[in-house]
Amino acid sequence: MAATCQIMCDSTCDFTAEQAERENIRILPFHYVEAGKPDEGLSGDDDLFQSRSAHEFYDAIRRGAMPMTSQPSQLEYDEAFQAAYESGVPTVMFCISSGLSGGYQGACASLERLKEAHPNEEVRIYVIDSLIASTSLTLLLEEACRQRDAGLNAEQLVMWAEEARYHVHTIFMVDNLDALHRGGRLPKGVAVIGDALDVKALLHFNLDGTLGIRGVARGRKKGIRKIVDFFEKTRELEPYGHVVAVGDADAPDDGYAVASVLREFDPELAVSRPTIGPTIGSHVGPGMVSCCFWGHDRRSDKQISKVKGVTRG
Repeated sequence: MAATCQIMCDSTCDFTAEQAERENIRILPFHYVEAGKPDEGLSGDDDLFQSRSAHEFYDAIRRGAMPMTSQPSQLEYDEAFQAAYESGVPTVMFCISSGLSGGYQGACASLERLKEAHPNEEVRIYVIDSLIASTSLTLLLEEACRQRDAGLNAEQLVMWAEEARYHVHTIFMVDNLDALHRGGRLPKGVAVIGDALDVKALLHFNLDGTLGIRGVARGRKKGIRKIVDFFEKTRELEPYGHVVAVGDADAPDDGYAVASVLREFDPELAVSRPTIGPTIGSHVGPGMVSCCFWGHDRRSDKQISKVKGVTRG
């Protein structure tokens, strides 16, 4: 059965190229470049680690590389949306949180131009501000593909996603907060937490898509334990069941340690293990470990609301 709509996403979703092809998702790449070294430095398109491996990328950062990132150009958005329009298939574009990047605004500007070029026609292309990124966006996008394949049309998928994004819970640990502060993703007052000896910050997404501190831990082992504790206390099985995404930025031992403990807690748990891609990796650096799963509506601490969509057994 042909899909009722097609899905697009920017490259912050941490899919592999093989997964994107299998799920029939068009990926728009972000870009990264090392300041002052556009030719010989750590530069390129975020092609989901096809041109260089994750280890090569993060090892360069360990040796001192400090890549900066940029969103897709307006031309890239224009070409992607024009192709979607010409295909005649309604399209839903998932974007990295507007609290972290201007990608969502860039996509909206491009879509508005396309609509102005076709004033008498219905342009069934929709842009979603996910209000999350990286492993969290991976989890949301994987379920969006299932919802699409179960029969949701573009408009229904948009309604589903705009609710579902608030049911994605995230906790992640980084080795160093300097890069996040340098890129403007954390205020200085938050970043100084990382200056304390071996204190690891545990971060999450605020409702507006910006980053916030969920807690701190003395050392990585205690940080991993707090990640697991947060999952055990917060996750819910309805409506999407025993699923969790555990990502890492060239820290596979820590990622597998988290996954192993989670499986002990729930033997039926399906754990995906995405690798943090170059765009997010440029800001968090090597060593990040994330845990993302479905839970109650983050907009309310008192009432749990259900995410409307097609539930899975």
